[in-house]
Amino acid sequence: MGGVMIKVGQFLSARLDVLPRDITDELSGLQDEVTPEPFEPIRAILETEFGLPLHQKFAEFDEEPLAAASIGQVYAAKLPANEAEGREFPSVVVKVQRPHIEEIINVDLSALRIVGGWLQHYKPVKKRVDVLKLMEEFSRSLHEEVDYLHEGKNAEKFAENFSDEPGIRVPHVIWSATTRRVLTLEDVRAIKITDYAAIDAAGLDRAEVATRLLDTYLKQIFEDGFFHADPHPGNLFVQPAGEGEEASDWKLTFVDFGMAGSLPENTFNALREMVLAVGTQDAQRMIESYKMLDMLLPDADVDLLKRAIQRVFERFWGKSMNELKETHAEDAMEFMNEFGDLMYEMPFQAPENLILLARCVSILSGMCTGLDPQFNVFQNLAVYAEKMLELEGGNKWKTIWNEALNILQKLAALPARTDALLSQIEQGKLEVRTPALTREMERLNRSQRKTAGAIVFAAFLLGGVQLYLSGEVIPAAGFGGAAFLALLWLVFSR
Repeated sequence: MGGVMIKVGQFLSARLDVLPRDITDELSGLQDEVTPEPFEPIRAILETEFGLPLHQKFAEFDEEPLAAASIGQVYAAKLPANEAEGREFPSVVVKVQRPHIEEIINVDLSALRIVGGWLQHYKPVKKRVDVLKLMEEFSRSLHEEVDYLHEGKNAEKFAENFSDEPGIRVPHVIWSATTRRVLTLEDVRAIKITDYAAIDAAGLDRAEVATRLLDTYLKQIFEDGFFHADPHPGNLFVQPAGEGEEASDWKLTFVDFGMAGSLPENTFNALREMVLAVGTQDAQRMIESYKMLDMLLPDADVDLLKRAIQRVFERFWGKSMNELKETHAEDAMEFMNEFGDLMYEMPFQAPENLILLARCVSILSGMCTGLDPQFNVFQNLAVYAEKMLELEGGNKWKTIWNEALNILQKLAALPARTDALLSQIEQGKLEVRTPALTREMERLNRSQRKTAGAIVFAAFLLGGVQLYLSGEVIPAAGFGGAAFLALLWLVFSR
């Protein structure tokens, strides 16, 4: 269906908050690889953007693309040696947008908005997903991705954040050969991070590569609040140390900053709340962190979600990954039977920056494990979790003081809440919610309605047949129409 639809599928593949796992697993197999465009339309774009013939802008330009993606294509080139940037960065890679890609994106987005508007009127979808908000997030991220000036600024911001880290390399942006539709970068290609044989042959320790990769992302997330959100193998390289350098002087190289995420202050505060909620097994605090992140839609059953979180704490808190893997099937099935449909049935939708972060961490975890099967993520996470608490709470004593005040406030409110509870009991107004029982009753009611509908359908159908056999065609047609309506109700009603 085209490159934009690949982007839609990739975007939705990370939305575990709005789609079931079976669908997201299927969508995750989409690769951003499409048939390359012929070079002549690409040449036309380059010469239009620079206002010069191609041979005057570049000393060399390989017409065979290095890669072809849904939005643009990448080529190897060389800058003129008589220019300052050409002497410093003789080899470059040039990223060029596909012809008419912005018009294609606008048409496809218009079609998707129309379909999204239809879906928003369908009650089961409306209850589950804010489709229009989802479309806004996707449109914004896609328009940012086709703005190569924005990508260049992202690369420079990332390079600035790691200017004091000699083990991290970011390509220099050649601004004199960059426009909104063309991006020219220093050529920093090296060993692909998933080429384990080449990494071993270069004498590098794969466990060390995995550790640096994770540490780099933890810094991006917990210190910079700005992270490279597309860490797939084609965007990460390992550059061995050069001649005259120590073996430990190898570099981890990042490319492609079209997809980057930012974590604003409220997200930092919410992540801190999540960490404290897990540490103190406080389900209510976890709910508050969700609210801070604007993850819960208005119809959310907060009490049911709180129960589920508390049950998770009771059953799984403090267990290692090996212990979780050894969880008895009966325990897991019991938990799934009680809460398995919760996240799918509830109106629960995460903001885009957290979805990007979750997708990024998921890919990152797989890459680290591939580099080092014995890699322990939690040892590295502990250090940065502590840093986050100190940054957001000022210091340990301030954090302890805030926690003490929080507990005192709850204790002060306890007598009033107890009195209110006793009053409800005395007045016979105490409500006990049993979500599982409620769902079973709803299923039973639906089954009864379906049975009644089936009886009505059968009655009209048999009556119509009898009337037709008796020669009463017009009444038979009326009964047949009524049977057809009853059948439609049976098939499509919820």
